[in-house]
Amino acid sequence: MTIIGVDEAGRGPLAGSVLAAAIIMPAGLTLPGLTDSKKLSEKRRETLYRQLTQSCDWAVGEASCAEIDQINILQATMVAMQRCILKLQRDYTQQTSISDYKVLVDGNRCPDVENCQAIIKGDLSEPVISAASIIAKVTRDRQMKELDVLHPQYGFAKHKGYGTKIHIQALMEYGPIAGVHRYSFAPVRKLVN
Repeated sequence: MTIIGVDEAGRGPLAGSVLAAAIIMPAGLTLPGLTDSKKLSEKRRETLYRQLTQSCDWAVGEASCAEIDQINILQATMVAMQRCILKLQRDYTQQTSISDYKVLVDGNRCPDVENCQAIIKGDLSEPVISAASIIAKVTRDRQMKELDVLHPQYGFAKHKGYGTKIHIQALMEYGPIAGVHRYSFAPVRKLVN
């Protein structure tokens, strides 16, 4: 049976999409230091990201700010997870039947996919989920750095869209950016109402 690990990045920020990654690690692949992405330095995450993306089958899926505002962050996270799992299965099913998959997801609920098991703190106990957390976080952090180039006054490269003091001050001074900020999140909603 093929194991797919899944995790997300970006549920809490006020800006940017929520992103999920799904990964299949080849049998026998061990990477020292593989753990929850939040427990790793940026440099270590980047190193592991390169190793994982070169040696594993993987996919990312995301849900936009508009989708988050429309269906809420929890449902948008489930959509992002479902998208990356289905994309990975589509790309990988040339070799394996979909019924041969077991999906392990970090957290307490599964997206709408077959053969799924949610594992609380799975990014600490299951290497394949840790791997997914690294791919999701690095990919999302890179997106936020790209947004920083377009909108340097907000400081996205530093806070990655989280509601830091600097980000809140920028929001009050410049206002939220359509398509970038999550208008349904209270700190942003207060500025547009």
